Amino acid sequence: MKYFVAFLIFMFAFAEAYAQEIAPQTTTVDIQSIRAVVTPQFETKSIQGQVWVRFTPLKDVIEVRLNAKNMTVADSSDIASVTAQKDHVVFTGDFKATQEYTVQFDYSATPKQALYFVNAGGNDQIWTQGQGKYTSHWLPSIDDVNDKIEFNISVIASTAYQVVTNGKLMEKETLGASTVWSFDMQQPMSSYLVALTVGEYKKTTFPSASGVPLEFYYYPEDSLKAESTYRYSKQLFDFFEKEISVPYPWQNYKQIPVKDFLYAGMENTTATIFSDSFVVDSIGFTDRNYVNVNAHELAHQWFGDLVTATKSEHHWLQEGFATYYALLAEREVFGDDYFYYKLYESAEQLRELSDQGKGQQLVAAGGSSHTYYQKGAWALHILKEKVGASAFAKAVKNYLTKFAYKNVTTDDFIAEVEAVYGQELIDYKKNWLYQSAFQAAEALESLKRSEFMRSYFELQALRPYALKDKLKPLESSLELSNDYLGQEAVYQLSGTNLQESIGLYKQAFNTKNTLIRQAIATSVDQIPDPLLYQFESFLKDESYITREQAFLKLWLYYRAKNDLQKQHELLEDMDDQFGFSDGNIRTLWLTLSLATEDYKSDEAGARYDELISYTAPEYPFQLRENAFQYLSQIQSFDRTSLKNLVEACTHHSWRFRESARTTLNNLLKQQRIKEIMESVKPLLNEKELAYLKRIDI
Repeated sequence: MKYFVAFLIFMFAFAEAYAQEIAPQTTTVDIQSIRAVVTPQFETKSIQGQVWVRFTPLKDVIEVRLNAKNMTVADSSDIASVTAQKDHVVFTGDFKATQEYTVQFDYSATPKQALYFVNAGGNDQIWTQGQGKYTSHWLPSIDDVNDKIEFNISVIASTAYQVVTNGKLMEKETLGASTVWSFDMQQPMSSYLVALTVGEYKKTTFPSASGVPLEFYYYPEDSLKAESTYRYSKQLFDFFEKEISVPYPWQNYKQIPVKDFLYAGMENTTATIFSDSFVVDSIGFTDRNYVNVNAHELAHQWFGDLVTATKSEHHWLQEGFATYYALLAEREVFGDDYFYYKLYESAEQLRELSDQGKGQQLVAAGGSSHTYYQKGAWALHILKEKVGASAFAKAVKNYLTKFAYKNVTTDDFIAEVEAVYGQELIDYKKNWLYQSAFQAAEALESLKRSEFMRSYFELQALRPYALKDKLKPLESSLELSNDYLGQEAVYQLSGTNLQESIGLYKQAFNTKNTLIRQAIATSVDQIPDPLLYQFESFLKDESYITREQAFLKLWLYYRAKNDLQKQHELLEDMDDQFGFSDGNIRTLWLTLSLATEDYKSDEAGARYDELISYTAPEYPFQLRENAFQYLSQIQSFDRTSLKNLVEACTHHSWRFRESARTTLNNLLKQQRIKEIMESVKPLLNEKELAYLKRIDI
């Protein structure tokens, strides 16, 4: 009998221990704040820090944990033992319920992700990405999004750099060659929203209509691009405060471009980090402006940062809201036609996926970006139309106010809508939240409420008709000089008899509408003789996409005509153009100049060296990718470019990394490249050599 009692005692103890192991720490401990002083080390790509963690147990506990990946710690606490495990820092002590404690310790880490050290044009730069990568790789914190904490971070960095992290800058103190930047947050947030950037920047600052300080950072050499990059930013901010009817919930708002960012942007609390590929001049603004990303990340300050989904199955509450409210903000800037056309584009994508059996329900874990972003935005658009704009706005305000600085589920949001609407939303929830198929018919009826979309659908319906049977409608569409109607009209000319369509093409040219002209430049594969003059005029259009397309097609046209002089003149005309930050025009120019007979042969070596130079890690990966692709086309890789290509195969951006790997795999089919690679190996680091070994090279 005593053995049975002992067994029961053991089993109860095991069950209690197991329950404590799997129960979320949020049920036993409230971590209220984390204060840290951190020093990033560029040379070793590591970070050192000192941390003060303030917490209150909800019941008596002997252990408190922070997530901390592969860190070493030095215990400096007098109230607990602080030790490091593989994934945690553990405080061991006698912690009593409702009593507040502060534990202090030092730590160091060499993060494999989440904190990135990059070479930005010869200058060092640091930036973070917490969502999906875990802040706990560089700062002891809590990976659970449901534990919201007030973070106050100080950063020690060279005085040559600007530092940005969450909250308000309270103090800058110079210590020799370094400066201590001390920031304060007044409200709690999830750990994945902690941010840090260090680099060479200047900034422009002005207040929103409500007085919130807005800070816009840019590289010193990009001062002339600051206006076009951040165009409409204040208007977007002021729109959101008015539209959402909930004041911006934080102390200030900052935006910082960084090199080789993993995504378009990330909505860290008070500090959006975004890809510097969106830093554009006034011409680049036409094709690749930051407005949508800007609005999307700003909307997240309410939807995601202020209220945060409890788990991934409710992720649409963040991305769907941010996508939809970004569209509403862009509607204020670009108008109704833009708003409805973007809704139409996303509906077409969702319909196609649904027809292929790839549709996903909105409230579920593991959804695609199309589901959480586009389908989420559509779900909100339909809901707004169903309950009415006034009821929708009131429900959203109630939702944000009630759950401010807390975590939410889909049911929390729907309950607020139903409370205002006065009815249950049974069919809506079934069709839009828990149905995998996209409700294309309902979306179409919604779009048809727009007069512009009705006109667009009428024009679109003419696609199967012969040109002679739709001349008048196409002419009428071009007369309106509407971006989308005009583009659709041009696309319908593709493949038609030029004798019949030449008049419409010339009418489209003469609209002087940049996007309509761009549609011609991109849709005409070979320049017909009667349109040569018009294509030459594209080289001065306010669009780098149009210029690039016209440049390539004109070069091919002159080559087909064996007009070497015109090829040379074209190259002379385009020599001073770089294009976007990815060098879309410059890399094309270098490639075509090398492929053009007798073009400044004595300078060919310098041009080739310039193209090779753009493969180096100091350049943005978008520019490097263009250089790699052109070198591949002209089969001109050398030791330097191959070394840089192998480095790219280990890059932290997976899209760039996969592109580089595909290029390398294709090159290695050539014996010449294999031989060069043997001379490259001694120049590679351990990580790069390990990759080559993995692919048997």
